[in-house]
Amino acid sequence: MFLEAPELSSHSYVRHAFFTRQGGVSEGLYASLNGGIGSNDDPARVARNRALMCAQLGLAPQNLVSLYQVHSAAVVEVEAPFALSERPRADAMVTRVPGLALGIATADCGPILFADPDNRVVGAAHAGWKGALAGVIEATVAAMERLGAERTRIVAVLGPTIAQGAYEVGADLMERFRAEAPGSARFFADGERPGHAQFDLPGFILSRLEEAGIGEAAAVNLCTYADPERFYSYRRTTHRGENDYGRLISAIALTP
Repeated sequence: MFLEAPELSSHSYVRHAFFTRQGGVSEGLYASLNGGIGSNDDPARVARNRALMCAQLGLAPQNLVSLYQVHSAAVVEVEAPFALSERPRADAMVTRVPGLALGIATADCGPILFADPDNRVVGAAHAGWKGALAGVIEATVAAMERLGAERTRIVAVLGPTIAQGAYEVGADLMERFRAEAPGSARFFADGERPGHAQFDLPGFILSRLEEAGIGEAAAVNLCTYADPERFYSYRRTTHRGENDYGRLISAIALTP
């Protein structure tokens, strides 16, 4: 039902989970642990799935908070649960309030969970190529610092993300990276089609985490596209001609 990273699970004040698609109540394309509020799945089933996630984290169902994700570098500080209908338009959250689970939804993009266990500050970020390029990682670290975290004590783990071999991109994206992220050419390999390349999104995210000067950056090193049994994938859904897809939830909380 979920994966844990030893870099985070070794800290007693932190609870986290990279939930897979297994162990829920949704059916069909969404089978079975779909946490995606933005999907066309039955809302009651999504709510039940999210309650199951909270139970795994040892928290009340209303304490799993999510964003209206827009592929930005915007970060919000969370002090209390908010209604799903009132989700902020942002792509990262930070808190120092125990018992609040910061939940990021993905289906190929990179979910990053952050923690400064010593100063008891956590964060979560949604990092697709747009957000990673725009600075969502750096913005999350800065927001954690404003809550009292120390950069060199922050641990960050990248969850299941589409891998380079499954992520073909066009020349326009390559040019944008060359212009806005000098040195990023190393994250592009030759594609099978002329004018295309295979983009290493996990590698780019990890490089940005390291450049941010945090204490430790790690990844679970699992590809969403390549593992349909465990993960949803927007790109795989597109290639199959399916009309929708579920969302994986990655969540982190301070112990109550």
